[in-house]
Amino acid sequence: MGKTDFKKKIVLGVLFIFPLLVYLFFASGKNNFAKLPVLTSDITEISELDSLTSIQFKEKITILGYWGGSLVDKQAEALNLNEKIYKRFYEFEDFQFVFLVNEEFSDEVDKLKKSLKEGVGTDLSKWNFINVSRNTIQTHFQSLKTPLKLSPEGSSPFVFIIDKNTCLRGRNDDEDEGTLYGFDARSVAQINKKMIDDVKIILAEYRLALKIYNTNRDK
Repeated sequence: MGKTDFKKKIVLGVLFIFPLLVYLFFASGKNNFAKLPVLTSDITEISELDSLTSIQFKEKITILGYWGGSLVDKQAEALNLNEKIYKRFYEFEDFQFVFLVNEEFSDEVDKLKKSLKEGVGTDLSKWNFINVSRNTIQTHFQSLKTPLKLSPEGSSPFVFIIDKNTCLRGRNDDEDEGTLYGFDARSVAQINKKMIDDVKIILAEYRLALKIYNTNRDK
């Protein structure tokens, strides 16, 4: 390899990596220049709930939710997540939404998707709904090992970040909560102030790791 080609690779590497390092440093308060902490490891994989589905947590960055009751009651939460999180990040290849829904309300999934598409025609290909029993929802929620509780119907307003290794990510030094396991989808303020930053951090973390891997492989 000539000196010119080598210098070009160094310049390109710096141009790509340096902005990510700067972002990680400034992105999110006390999480500056650090990975988003792992709060729980080995979350139950989706295939253990539904052996027929091709959807999985492994090798994906997932926003996970539990909607065990009527989806009509989840319209506002779905809209908040769609507008603030999904539309911003869905073009990342490994990003997805997964919601465990009570099979008794599976007929409401299409209605919810239709309401999200109205007006702007959002591509909802990465909104995934897994139909399971209420007991299965309860059992899976327990694998997160959080102090949060589901409603009697098996629903929660909170959504969670699951990484590519099926680990729950969150904050262990949040100024308001102490440990922040999930994000309240009813709260636009919390989504804007915390969730957007944390999703950015984990995406930047994986992009940086991939860049470093590819750089080392090319040496």
